[in-house]
Amino acid sequence: MSRKLLLLVMLMAPGVVLAKPAELPFKAGESFQAQQQKVRADLLGGEVYSEISAEDRQRVVAALDRMSGLIGEGSAESLSPEHKTQVVNDQELVNTVLTKAREDSRLICRREKSLGSQMASSQCFTVAQRDRMRQDSRSRLQSMQSGKDVKVGN
Repeated sequence: MSRKLLLLVMLMAPGVVLAKPAELPFKAGESFQAQQQKVRADLLGGEVYSEISAEDRQRVVAALDRMSGLIGEGSAESLSPEHKTQVVNDQELVNTVLTKAREDSRLICRREKSLGSQMASSQCFTVAQRDRMRQDSRSRLQSMQSGKDVKVGN
C-alpha cells in the first residue's frame, strides 16, 4: 500500500520531483563577453526581463560596465584579487536582480470563462502583473470595507 501511495504522490506532484534549479544569467567558467552580450540583448529585447524596474535595469547595466572595464577582452582569472572580488560581487548583483526579474516576467496563461458565457478564452499575464492585480483587488476591498474612497492602480 505504501508503494502505491508514494507512486501516487510522485505522479501528482511532478513539478516538485522534476523541478530544475533556475539558470543564472552569469555562470563561472564561461566567456564573460558572450554572457554580457546575451544579457544586454535580453535587457533590450524586453521579453525575458519585461518586468525589470528602471532602477534595477540601471544597476545591472552599471555592474556590467564595471565588470567589462575590469575584465576587458581577457578573463576574470587573470585579475588581481581585489578586482576579482569586485567582479564576483557585481556578478552576484546581476544574477540576483536578473533572476528575480526573469521570474516576475514569466508569462502564465489560463483558460477562463467569462461570467455568463460558456466560451473560454486565454488570459495571459506575467507573474508581476498577477501580483499587482491581486494587490489592487485587496486594496479596493479594504477601502470599500472601511468606507474610504482610495484610488488604486497605476
